[in-house]
Amino acid sequence: MTEYRSTQQWRGIPLVAVNLGGRAVGVIAVGRLAAGVVAVGLVAVGPVAVGLISVGVTALGLVALGVVAVGVVAAGITAAGVIAAGLHTAGIIG
Repeated sequence: MTEYRSTQQWRGIPLVAVNLGGRAVGVIAVGRLAAGVVAVGLVAVGPVAVGLISVGVTALGLVALGVVAVGVVAAGITAAGVIAAGLHTAGIIG
């Protein structure tokens, strides 16, 4: 599949990592499984996470878990979604 890792690094982690066929780890990561400060993928983990399943401080996805979570199923301090669980929620169920 397609893979790209930038030559610039921050503490040994590439600034940009793209791996459309597998795991991407970088400050900005894009892939099936993405981990980074900004993570975009099917499964995304990081402070800013966008994906089908996302876990992070700010999470956006089908299933989202984070301090601020937005998704069909969302859980967090502030959550918005069809099924929302948290301290402050907006949703049909929650």
